[in-house]
Amino acid sequence: ASQILSNEEKRANFDRYGDAGESQGYSQHQHQHRQFHHFHEGFYFDESFFHFPFNSERRDTSDEKYLLHFSHYINEIVPDSFKKPYLIKITSDWCFSCIHIEPVWKEVAQELEALGVGIGVVHAGYERRLAHHLGAHSTPSILGLINGKITFFHNAVIRENLRQFVENLLPGNLVEKVRADKNYIRFLSNWKKENKPHVLLFDHMPHVPLLYKLTAFAYRDYLSFGYVYVGLRGTEELSSQYNINVYTPTMMIFKEQIDRPADVVQARDMKKQLIDDFLSQNKFLMAARLTNQKLFQELCPVKKSHRQRKHCVVLLTGEGDKFAETYEAFLTFAVANTKDTLRFVHIYNDRQPEFADALLRDEEKYRGKSAVVILERRNNAGKVAYKTLEEAWQGSKEDNFILLDLLDQLRTDPGLLSSDAVLTDLNDELAPMFLIRWFYSMLDYISDCWDSLFHNNWREMMPLLSLLFSALFILFGTVIVQAFSDSSDARDSPPPEKEETTTKTEKNDTSFSKESSSRIPKKGFVEVTELTDINYNSNLVRLRPGHMNVVLILSNPTKTTLLQKFALEVYTFTGSSSLHFSFLSLDKHREWLEYLLEFAQDAAPIPNQYDKHFLERDYTGYVLALNGHKKYFCLFKPHRSGDEGGTLGACEDYDSSLHTEARGKSSCSPGSRSIKNKLHKLSFWMERLLEGSLQRFYIPSWPALD
Repeated sequence: ASQILSNEEKRANFDRYGDAGESQGYSQHQHQHRQFHHFHEGFYFDESFFHFPFNSERRDTSDEKYLLHFSHYINEIVPDSFKKPYLIKITSDWCFSCIHIEPVWKEVAQELEALGVGIGVVHAGYERRLAHHLGAHSTPSILGLINGKITFFHNAVIRENLRQFVENLLPGNLVEKVRADKNYIRFLSNWKKENKPHVLLFDHMPHVPLLYKLTAFAYRDYLSFGYVYVGLRGTEELSSQYNINVYTPTMMIFKEQIDRPADVVQARDMKKQLIDDFLSQNKFLMAARLTNQKLFQELCPVKKSHRQRKHCVVLLTGEGDKFAETYEAFLTFAVANTKDTLRFVHIYNDRQPEFADALLRDEEKYRGKSAVVILERRNNAGKVAYKTLEEAWQGSKEDNFILLDLLDQLRTDPGLLSSDAVLTDLNDELAPMFLIRWFYSMLDYISDCWDSLFHNNWREMMPLLSLLFSALFILFGTVIVQAFSDSSDARDSPPPEKEETTTKTEKNDTSFSKESSSRIPKKGFVEVTELTDINYNSNLVRLRPGHMNVVLILSNPTKTTLLQKFALEVYTFTGSSSLHFSFLSLDKHREWLEYLLEFAQDAAPIPNQYDKHFLERDYTGYVLALNGHKKYFCLFKPHRSGDEGGTLGACEDYDSSLHTEARGKSSCSPGSRSIKNKLHKLSFWMERLLEGSLQRFYIPSWPALD
């Protein structure tokens, strides 16, 4: 570049042909190409004729100053969106619709930028990362950004729609409409509660101007805004009270005194710059209350140089009428001695106890009284230099003279602030409660989801929709499977074609136990059916794998009593669809039962039919848990008087007290026992059954039930 610029000939060739002249053939070719290009542009095929600026040399430069890059957007635009809304356009090359909306976009962008709206342009071809981050998958797209939240524009691109879109981005409670006969006194009197100056704009427009709403959004942390429509009936008294020219927009700022404004500005054409200059000089009250650390840092900044020293005069006082007089005297002193290097503030000791204790050091002479402290912040870590008035602040003339004398000395002697302390951050007194913040956050989240559901690109919604439909599929699939499972309990299942392996059946039993023990009863009664030769195959022989039939042995005289007790004991286990409950008549099927009990001889030897007491054996109260598929059963023997643990394992002799599974020693001596006590502790036996800890007695095949 230095060689070309230092040589006049090369420089002229470069300006003319875009080449230094080292390759004349190439330069002539370029020259001819450029001549043809100029001819092409002069002909009716010129791109500008169609208004399609596809050639990069002819690209419109009006959007270049608004172009956004990813880092610039993240680091500057997003934080700035908490002060003003942004209107952003996503465009690209070879986009016919982008060219179509260009005239409207130019007009609206210039108009809104003058009002304080940020304007941005993203070229999707060069800033794909930013376009994807914004969620713009097609061009052209227009979106709004406010408080870090993105909202897409979905209407026709005309001036009115774009202005309304920007206005809808703003919160609805920024500006309060004030009427003379209703709420202007209440509005202006809220300065103490909100700790802010209040601004009133008088104008002849029936609706609040967009410029005023944007201003209210930018200064919402410092000022409260109200709007008076002077054309409304009843505002004449208010206009005359403050001497308002109804034909000229007027802005007034009210601070501690609501009977007269602290500052006024009038202009026929109220511009943004004029409003910003006016409001930036009146952001704080004359003696503002320190309610949070941010306000303290703004009112009392850290000194950066000797010329930038700022001292804060702090009134440490209390709330209520008791301290009203001292506060009024301090406010009067602040109004009379306002300077650029002085800030007058006050603080409530009860709300900021750590701040007050650090400066007053819990001295008795200030207890229950007001005190004045002059301080200067030395660093951001909380270190301050300060001086406290010797006596408590009463607001008398003597107190005023003492404070005024100290402030005069401070201008010439900075060493007057001889004490130092380290202050902790102030509590945020005006912060909303956690539940309120959570409620508003939920509303914002629901609003975002609702907007995304109907407007956002479906590619962004696919993960959420996939998760939602997966959850619904699992939920309804579980319900349907459970419904079919419940309905099939009453039907007979076909016999299995293959014998399950030992490992697999053991897993089935374990899963059966866990499933059964975790279920609760579904009905208010126990369904017990009689085991007969008619339903013998379906209820036992062909019982599905994993299912068991719990059978109670009874006789006709004990039928009612035993069934009632049986129902009470097993009711908590009826929630499982894998358990079935039946009873067997001992009078009809004694031989079948005794055949089964022969296979439990290791637990209780069964006497043969030649025993003289054979026909006298009482098996009422016995309970058998029959697994039809695996061909085994577990045995419960009735509880006997004097037996503490019952017979939980079915390992007793019928004549002796020998047993294996029972807890402790059990006496089986004959004696009278009540029928109901026979099933005592059956529920514990059922629990062990579900745990799989009972002894199992296997049989080669199920005998016929005749």
